[in-house]
Amino acid sequence: MKLNYYEETDSLYISEISSMTSSGSKEIADGLIVDFDEAGHVLGLDVQHASERIDLRSIESKQLPLTNQVA
Repeated sequence: MKLNYYEETDSLYISEISSMTSSGSKEIADGLIVDFDEAGHVLGLDVQHASERIDLRSIESKQLPLTNQVA
């Protein structure tokens, strides 16, 4: 899973939740768009106006079975 912040659009995209191919997307709440595959599995999340909705100053993970951590 990857977190990508795009300052020019103020969006946070959480990607590579699954390796499947995207077949569509749907806005499930104001400014929250979900990408999904043909079976309806979540592939990515796009948070628009992220700096207004999320504290982007720090990221914390707890008890994740991480095998690869890249800064």
